[in-house]
Amino acid sequence: MEITIIKIRQRAELKERASQWFHSKWGVPEEAYLESMEECIKGENAVPQWYVAMDGDKIVGGLGVIENDFHDRKALAPNVCAVFVEEEYRCKGIAGMLLNYVCEDMNDLGVDTLYLLTDHTSFYERYGWEFLCMAQGDGESEPSRMYIHRK
Repeated sequence: MEITIIKIRQRAELKERASQWFHSKWGVPEEAYLESMEECIKGENAVPQWYVAMDGDKIVGGLGVIENDFHDRKALAPNVCAVFVEEEYRCKGIAGMLLNYVCEDMNDLGVDTLYLLTDHTSFYERYGWEFLCMAQGDGESEPSRMYIHRK
C-alpha cells in the first residue's frame, strides 16, 4: 500500500471520479461536488479545495475545504468537510495524512485557520485540532462539535 494525496486543482481529470466517490459516501448530489471542484480547478480563490488519497488508481479517502459546512456559525470559515476513509483503509494513518496535508496546503494558499464540524469526540485532537464550540448543523436535531486548527 502506497498512499498518494492528490490536489484536484492539479489533476482536473479526476474530478468526475472524485465527485462520484464523495457523493457515494455522503449523499450530497454529485453535481454539487462537481461544481465545487470546477471552481477549485479555476484557482481564482483559496476556497474551495478538494483532495483525494489514492492507493494506486483507487480513491481510498478524501476531504474538501468549503466556505461553510452547512451550520449556523457562518463566521467560522472555511471548513474542512467530507472527511472519509474507506473502511478497509482505516487505522492506517490516512485520515491524519489528509488532515495534515490540507492544513499545510491551505496555509501555503494563505489560509492559516480552518474549522471542522463533527460528531467525533476525540479523533481530531490527535492531529492538532482543538474543540472550539458547539454548532447547529442545518437540518440536524442536535448540535455538533466545532473544531479549529491554526497554523
